[in-house]
Amino acid sequence: MTDIFKLIAEHQFGEIYFKNCQKTGMQAIIAIHNTKLGPALGGLRFVHYDNSEKAILDAVRLGQGMSFKAAMANLPLGGGKAVIIKPKQPFSREDYMLSFGSFVNTLNGRYITALDSGTELSDMDIIATRTQYLASRSDYYGDPSPSTVDGVMEGIKAACKVKFNLEHLNGLTMAIQGLGHVGESLAKILTKAGVKLYIADINEQKTQYLAQTLQQTAVAPEKIHTLECDVFIPCALGSIINADSINELRCQVIAGAANNQLIDISMAYALHDKNILYVPDYIINAGGLIYAAGRYLKTTDNEIEKQIHDIYSRVIDISLRSINENIPPSVIVDQIAKQKIME
Repeated sequence: MTDIFKLIAEHQFGEIYFKNCQKTGMQAIIAIHNTKLGPALGGLRFVHYDNSEKAILDAVRLGQGMSFKAAMANLPLGGGKAVIIKPKQPFSREDYMLSFGSFVNTLNGRYITALDSGTELSDMDIIATRTQYLASRSDYYGDPSPSTVDGVMEGIKAACKVKFNLEHLNGLTMAIQGLGHVGESLAKILTKAGVKLYIADINEQKTQYLAQTLQQTAVAPEKIHTLECDVFIPCALGSIINADSINELRCQVIAGAANNQLIDISMAYALHDKNILYVPDYIINAGGLIYAAGRYLKTTDNEIEKQIHDIYSRVIDISLRSINENIPPSVIVDQIAKQKIME
């Protein structure tokens, strides 16, 4: 059994809220990491978990990442995350979202919810009938994933500039793990940029179709991280860089959209020792947060676009500092973010 207080102390957490709805059966967690810079904004994840401990750990790790992501993007927001444990038995999705909306509303704006893995804009529209504290909705806010894609592209370009001293991507070889909204869009953009791609997803039919359409190469999901390539692009769920996979990597750069790519900080040092440039996830994938925050805060489109473009210079700065100081990029970013949210 996980020691909850030890867990939240390790991640320097402020608050965790639980909701067990007797009427609908919904079980939800809202984890608020830090509100020093503003209310905690973070998406709602609706996926299956083996047990509640794994759901709590996911919420805590992702919530901390959102705090760091907002701080590094210079947004007036804190970080949090919400999880609804998706049941295996039949349930009413609408009732779950209504109940979750009421749950969010009880926190009076300390937490702002948004789209995430397993949720759709239609879910956000239902939640919006119970609370005003959300940053995703079909009638105004829209889908943040295109902005995530834009930010990841800026990060990939910056990493390739640092690692290969290239102003373009043409002729490079990259491997994309995960072909959801972000991974699929990246595959299309990178193909147009002249990149040779290996692509993989647990949906084999989708992988084969996209590979044929783009005239790229489909590979098995369990092999994608082992391929020799210039850039490995994780766009699936987290912890892809772990004790088992670290020695199988044959890339020079890791720059992808997935959250919590490193199972723990020891992997940052291991990548650094292998001379693999790792772009910290909560810098490179901040485009979606920037977009959602901008819509919620009523930021102009031009300013949102500028903030997303700034990911390029941020990745350049952190990567060069990592090289000059011989410190993993993740360690540097953690230090900067913690200073911002704790000062």
